[in-house]
Amino acid sequence: MRVGFAGTPEFSKLALHAILNAGFEVSLVLTQPDRPSGRGLKLTPSAVKQLALEHKITVIQPRSLRLDGKYPEDAQAAQRALQDAQLDVLVVAAYGLILPSWVLQAPRYGCLNIHASLLPRWRGAAPIQRSIEAGDPQTGVTIMQMDEGLDTGAMLLVESLGIAAHDNASSLHDKLAVQGARLIVQALKDLPSGTLTATAQPEDGVTYASKLDKAEAALDLEAPAELLARRIRAFNPVPGATVKLPGITEPVKVWEAIALPHHGSTTPLEKDGVAHVLHVGADGIDIATGQGILRLLALQRPGGKRQPVSVFIAGWSTASRSV
Repeated sequence: MRVGFAGTPEFSKLALHAILNAGFEVSLVLTQPDRPSGRGLKLTPSAVKQLALEHKITVIQPRSLRLDGKYPEDAQAAQRALQDAQLDVLVVAAYGLILPSWVLQAPRYGCLNIHASLLPRWRGAAPIQRSIEAGDPQTGVTIMQMDEGLDTGAMLLVESLGIAAHDNASSLHDKLAVQGARLIVQALKDLPSGTLTATAQPEDGVTYASKLDKAEAALDLEAPAELLARRIRAFNPVPGATVKLPGITEPVKVWEAIALPHHGSTTPLEKDGVAHVLHVGADGIDIATGQGILRLLALQRPGGKRQPVSVFIAGWSTASRSV
């Protein structure tokens, strides 16, 4: 088959690599335009573009695919490229652009999407993070026949994956990327024979994984400790989780934390949203929440490096802790 691929970040790169290793001919890759990156803000190609160029695959980077949108010339050029490629199928994985109907209809077998959740749960932009935040015991990968809805297409392959208690967004991302790469290869092998069964998504159980917002980084200490601990894992590494501690002007980033049970009454917040510190030690910094205690285990000062709590407290003056 003549395969096209649309994707941008590392999650997508693993899928493209697996497809190439399986011997499929990939004749065209769509990926996001190069973005500024690093301290020098140098324009940097996406992970998918770098891999495609290594394999001498034609790469196009339209800013939009809408023929009537803000960049019609980009969409028209992409349309010509897809027509010339005469694709049998277009694989889509974390591409970052909405595919209009003309793209969905261009390949012979349409477009197959690698979605990192068990649809219809967590349709949308951030399924990995929202599954951790919600405390789901499992997630997985769905290979979906794309339609014009938001992750509403028929399911072709579904495989679950347990979420470990220590999983954060980064570790779960890596597991799901490997799983998705394996499943899309299986789907491509089965596609021409007609052995893939398309199953409509159930109407019950639909949830939406809203896009991550930087404003979510600030922990709301009126929330239960269990929820806050999950959010810290869900937002690691992006957008991160922050808290204000006594004696430190800027919010501190929290990389690891656990929830502890607490049956007494505490005041979750002090003045100006500064955490109410209950205990400081090499085992952790305990702060009050709306329900239970949150023990901070790894932190990072603004402009500093990530530190285990035993190192962090060594540079935190006793007078300012307000225990």
